[in-house]
This record gives sequence, C-alpha cells and structure tokens, in this order.
Amino acid sequence: MSPVLDALAPTAPDRLPLLGHAVALRRRPLDFLQSVRRLGDVVRVYLGPRPAYVVNDPELVRHVLVTEARKFDKGAFFDKVRAIVGNGLVSSNGAFHLRQRRLMQPAFHRGQIAGYADIMSEYIARWAESWRPGQVLSVHDEMHEIALTLIGKTLFSSDLGEEAVAEVKRSIPIIRDGVTRRTLSPVELLEKLPTPANRRFEQAILRTRRVIDQVIEAYRADGTDHHDLLTMLLRARDRDTGETMTAEQVSDEVVTIMLAGSETTANTMAWAFYRLGQHPDIADRVAAEAAEILGGRRVRYDDLERLEYTGRVLSEVVRLYPLWLVMRRSITDVRIGDVPLPRDTQVILSPLAMHRDPTLFPDPLSFDPDRWLPERAAAIPKHAFIPFGSGNRQCIGDGFGWTEAMIALTTIASRWRLTPLPGRSVHEAVAATVYPSQLPMTVEPR
Repeated sequence: MSPVLDALAPTAPDRLPLLGHAVALRRRPLDFLQSVRRLGDVVRVYLGPRPAYVVNDPELVRHVLVTEARKFDKGAFFDKVRAIVGNGLVSSNGAFHLRQRRLMQPAFHRGQIAGYADIMSEYIARWAESWRPGQVLSVHDEMHEIALTLIGKTLFSSDLGEEAVAEVKRSIPIIRDGVTRRTLSPVELLEKLPTPANRRFEQAILRTRRVIDQVIEAYRADGTDHHDLLTMLLRARDRDTGETMTAEQVSDEVVTIMLAGSETTANTMAWAFYRLGQHPDIADRVAAEAAEILGGRRVRYDDLERLEYTGRVLSEVVRLYPLWLVMRRSITDVRIGDVPLPRDTQVILSPLAMHRDPTLFPDPLSFDPDRWLPERAAAIPKHAFIPFGSGNRQCIGDGFGWTEAMIALTTIASRWRLTPLPGRSVHEAVAATVYPSQLPMTVEPR
C-alpha cells in the first residue's frame, strides 16, 4: 500500500488475515459502517485482501455520485448482482446504462405514475377493508404482498402475468437472501458449493426467469397494447438509433423492477407503520390530515402534494431506513478529497450511516417528522440526505415507490390504528435492504 494513502486514509481497526473486514461487514454491517464514520472523511477497509474506501463526508459523496460520476462505475458488488439477475438498470454501466435509462424513463414519468396511482389507491383500499378488528397481522408480510401485487399489476395488466407475480412472491425471499449472501461473501468458492441454500437460490432464479420469459414471449406474439409497463418496455425505441430492447434485455429489466421495486417499497411501508405504532400521536395527525383533505374518499395522485404532514412522516422513515450500502469503482485515477485513488478501486457509501450521523441530523435516532419543516430542513447540509441515491444513477422508480408509500400511509392510517404486539421486539435485519426482523401488529378501527 502506498505510504501516501496510509497517511491520508486511516484504516478501520480489527482487520482479519485474508478476510479483512468482510466478516464485520457481513455480521454487523450497520454498526460497522456507523463506527467507520468516526474515523474520518475517507476510511480504508478491506474486502478480503483488497482495499476499499468508505466515503463519509456529504460533499465527497456528491463528488462520487454527481460531480465526478463519469469516473466511476457500479463496482464489484454490482458485478455479482449482474451475474445473478442480469444486466438490468440497477447493475448496468456506462453508455449501455444511459441508453436503458432513456428507454425506460417514459414508463416512470409523472403522467404515468398518476395512472398507476389509481390502481394503487383502489387495491390498497380493498386490502385494508379485508382486515378485521383485533386481528394480529405480520405487517411486513402484508406490505410485501401489497408491493409485489402492485408491481405485478403495473407490469402485467393481462392474465398472462399472474403466474409471474405468483412465482416472484414465492421466490423473492430466497433471491433476496441469496443476493446479499453472495455479494458480501469474501470467498467466491462458497457461492459454488452445492449447499441446500445455494441450490434453493439457483432454482428460484431459474423459475422466476423462466416464467417472466414466457410472458414476454406471449406479449411479443400477440402484439397487443395491454396498457401496462411491460408493453411500454417492449415498444420503447432508442431516440438516436430507433432500436428496441432485445427480449433478454426486457427480461433483465422486468426481473430488476420486480425485485428492487417490491423490496424497497415494502420495507419503507413496514417501517412507517412500525414508527406510527410507536408514536400514536403522529399516527393521529396523519389520519386527521387525510380526513381534512380527502373527506372520506380514496386518495388521488393530485392529493399527495397537499398531504404535507404525511410527506414529512415518509421523509423521516426513508431517512432512518434508506439504502445501507452503495458501491462504486473508479474507472480511472481519481482523487476523493485529499486521497488519490488508482483505477479499479472500490468505493463504499452508506446513506444509512450518513442519515444517522448526529453531526448532520441532531438526535438522529428520534423519529421527528417536523425536522422536515422547511425552516429546519434548510439547515441540513446538501447531499446529506440521499435515500434514493443521486446523480444519473438515482433510483428511476423513486417516484413510483414514494407514491405507493404515500397512498398506503394515508389509506391505512385513516382507517386503522396499528399497535405493536407487547413483548415482541423488532430488530433491524439486513439483506439487500434493511427490513424489520418481525412486525406483528394488532389492527383496531379508528
């Protein structure tokens, strides 16, 4: 290691031979990344024998994600994701990524999301009406069911997609856990061993891909406009070349949308109801705002901007439970602050650790929606709040997920009071995202 880098970037303690800090990152990732923040703006860690650099300062985070974004690609973490779920928007790089983003952008335009909002509002209202007073629900499971179903309804409006949605519901927990296990493993050989977990994971990937490919083939054969997201993907044309996506690329994007879109949104909604259950006064304010603005009718897309307090609640949820890990890799020599990094160096960012830094967010673990009042939010340093990433790789579905979560919060909190089950502690579990270890709650009508 260069003496210059040794002097400019401190190394995190407790490095193990061969494994480096990979064990700590896998066993206690949130504690580890938060502890690393205290060591400096740029800190060296080891993923196996190779160094990586954790960037902690908000302005340097902006440097990596926005100002100098062209000098970085997705990194080793996403190399493994790409090998598992294909070259979708989440894992692709360079000119191909920009082309795919252009092709997919119309499907996530504000006007399209307004149409999706009607589907969301109707479905969530019917789902909430199926609950019974005194019923104990696994709220995390309920939110997963809602998120997966709504992704399916917007992707596939025809009956052809029902089998695909059913398969993803069956396989997503296996795929989620397997992706995390493999991407954080310092020893690639472990991924190839014929263990029961590896076999279940590989079978889940094959089943999911097979059923989605069958739906794509059927859509291509009938040529009908089903007025859904899959039709838009199949008909999207590059504005420069006129080319469309191949069937394989459409398949990669559908798998990516179903996995990433359902997982992040479901967890956001689950954490929101967990926090509302801890703070009945905040839940009451959400319900009162819904009553005042909606007057008992279903929420519409145009209502969302007026639901200001509910928006602040959701901002506080995604502050506390954003992406826990973002990785980049330098594709040329680059400087981050005072630290020069050579080409092919891994860079780690943690929105979660940054969002819980007391120097950026006073009393960071308290749930305080009013920290997002305009006069208070103005004091938050720029780029200290990045729940959906930033720059040209910011989550393309952030508007979709935000709309779904806002509709779910407004619809459910106006009908039901969800109370945590006494004696059942909830822990932060880590996979691709941070999710509640368990979330049994009792529902009572308002």
